[in-house]
Amino acid sequence: MDNKIRYELEFPLNSSPQLLYQYISTPSGLQEWFADNVNSRGEFFTFTWDDLEENARLASKKTGEKVKFKWVDDDKKDTEYYFELRILEDEITKDVSLMVVDFAEEDELAESRLLWENQISDLKHVIGSI
Repeated sequence: MDNKIRYELEFPLNSSPQLLYQYISTPSGLQEWFADNVNSRGEFFTFTWDDLEENARLASKKTGEKVKFKWVDDDKKDTEYYFELRILEDEITKDVSLMVVDFAEEDELAESRLLWENQISDLKHVIGSI
C-alpha cells in the first residue's frame, strides 16, 4: 500500500451517545449503514460491499465513546491503517457528533470524504437524525 494520509471528519447527529454506540460497535448496527454485510468472529470483523470484502480487527473500544478497527492483511496481521469512530458530546449543550478518523491516498482523499458523508447520511436516516 502507498502512504496514506490520515484525516478527520466530524458529523453532528441528533442522537443519544448510547444509541449511536450500538450502531458503530456491533455487526448488526454497522450493517444498517456502513457496509452491505458485517460479520464478526471474536475481535475480527468482515465488511462486505458489493463484491469487495475487507477484514479488520476491533483494536480498541470504550463503551459509549469510541471504536477503532485496524485493517488486517490476508494472514490476519494488523496493517498500519485503521478507522476510528468517536462519539463526542458537548458538556454544556449536550450536542452529539461523530468523529471519523480514516486514511486515504492523496488522490483519493476527496472521494473518501464523500463516501463517509454518504455513509453518515445513511446512519442519520437509520437513527432518525435527519
